[in-house]
Amino acid sequence: PALQGAGGRVLARGTPAQAYESGIRERTVLIEFDSVAQAIAAHDSPGYQEALRVLGNAVERDIRIIDGAA
Repeated sequence: PALQGAGGRVLARGTPAQAYESGIRERTVLIEFDSVAQAIAAHDSPGYQEALRVLGNAVERDIRIIDGAA
């Protein structure tokens, strides 16, 4: 919710139906932002940082911000 509140749009979320090569079958969430700068700002926002604090070490996170296809 914190990332959606910062302009993120959830495109997909869930456990992969299938994983190939070195893929890991773990829950994945794909969120789209209008720009890399907006994604970084959302991650660094007080709302997201508070969510991280509240969740603590309840889950392992692996966040990557990439440029999308033009």
